[in-house]
Amino acid sequence: MEARLFKTSNHIGFFLHKFAILSSAAFLAFGYSRLKARRESTSFSVPLFGGHIVCVIAVCLYRLATLRGFGTLVESNAGIFAARATILLGIVLLALACLPLSSWIAAVRITSPSWLFALLAGALATALVTPLRSLWDAAGSESSASQVLTFRSVSAVLRLFSSGVVADLATFTIGTQRFQVTVSAACSGLEGLGLVLAFTTVWLAYHRKENRFPQALLLIPCALAGVWVLNVARICALIWIGDAGAPTVAMVGFHSQAGWIAFTGVAIAFSMATQKLAWVRKVPSHGAYTDSHSDPAAVDRVAAGLVRASGESPATSAYLLPFLAILAASFVSKAASGYFEWLYPLRFVAALSVLWFFRAELKKLDWRFGWLAPVTGSIIFLVWIASSWWSKEPQASQLGASLAALAPSARFTWIAFRIAAAAITVPIAEELAFRGFLARRLMNREFETVPFTSLSAVAMVVSSAVFGLLHGGHWMEGIVAGLAFARLLKWRGRFGDAVVAHATSNLLLAAWVLSRGDWAQW
Repeated sequence: MEARLFKTSNHIGFFLHKFAILSSAAFLAFGYSRLKARRESTSFSVPLFGGHIVCVIAVCLYRLATLRGFGTLVESNAGIFAARATILLGIVLLALACLPLSSWIAAVRITSPSWLFALLAGALATALVTPLRSLWDAAGSESSASQVLTFRSVSAVLRLFSSGVVADLATFTIGTQRFQVTVSAACSGLEGLGLVLAFTTVWLAYHRKENRFPQALLLIPCALAGVWVLNVARICALIWIGDAGAPTVAMVGFHSQAGWIAFTGVAIAFSMATQKLAWVRKVPSHGAYTDSHSDPAAVDRVAAGLVRASGESPATSAYLLPFLAILAASFVSKAASGYFEWLYPLRFVAALSVLWFFRAELKKLDWRFGWLAPVTGSIIFLVWIASSWWSKEPQASQLGASLAALAPSARFTWIAFRIAAAAITVPIAEELAFRGFLARRLMNREFETVPFTSLSAVAMVVSSAVFGLLHGGHWMEGIVAGLAFARLLKWRGRFGDAVVAHATSNLLLAAWVLSRGDWAQW
């Protein structure tokens, strides 16, 4: 009976978790424009935020208890319920610390009936998760039409360029004599189609005032067709890489990254199409556009109008592209690697090249820093390694063994580039993206006009949350780090303080990894 209750509790908790996430996303989509029109000055509640920190500490202690061998106690029904209640309480306290209860009530009234639509959309999406997933669930006895279509398309492409193709539709096994893969239902491309459909819909909804309809809607099927073709190309390329003698690279690196590379490429192409295609994008009317071909001054006015129509600051590229260069380089380096990312130096080179290209714009920032910057970075380092310090043993990682297998010169070069990235390019790129751009962009489209000393509590919390979530299993430590860097930046108003604090924590973490062999931290 107790096991049944435990299983039911987990199922209900998982259902409510999905429902909350999907409803929140729908509410942001439906109610953002109305909330944006309401601007009010509110003060940040330090006592409530202190309560939130207490909840965070309690959850950390719960996590440490599981690591220290108290699983029987903390994983009981009462322990799990208490942990979930603490997480919920922490979220509520953080929300009330950023905005008072009266503001939340007013937001509900302003966005009515958007919140009702959000709840209905969240419930509908939650209910459809399981039946939609069954479309590509490999556990089913019958294959889906998309799986068969993908298999036949891959087979046709392979036969155009390779000889001796092995294709068994009964088991969905396809490849060459040397290397074969199974095209599971999850590889049919439905997941990629869903991601692209969601992205394109949200993008057009957000930029609805800048694009023509229904012309812009024609780009959605083009994007869906593009990601499906790229999925077929991904499977073919995976087979060719394995056939060429690199099965580990094919199944570990390329297999895990190629899908995201395809999605990112389609998303970028779609966004550029909505910005560049004249039959999709609205042309702002500023008077003398009809005679722009005969009047040079009118051409300048047209260009200026197009820049204003985009609504984004010209400095956006300088703040975002260094971080995006790191992401793009990581896609390439991981896709070309097996268990060891031997092309990691590409991240450093890509980011450094972009930073150098935008050096004129970046010189406008205040790069000075004081003694508080390294002190803050040291504290963040201690927070970051807290769980490793108290756990019984370091997490398993193949990085140490992979480095030990390299020649001494190659090992030294790889570690040198890793430390250089941690101390130089990563801190600068991430601070530009999250504190320099995102935190201020949440306050004003012309974000560079917002002084760092004027950062709002909501902007700091939201940007820090996004920063933390991008750090995977260290999301909680990442959020704390983001808040610390943002608070230091707001206090001093100097961009250099945030960068030096970030670099200090990364350098200390590198020293920890190299001295203790805790390779999982890297």
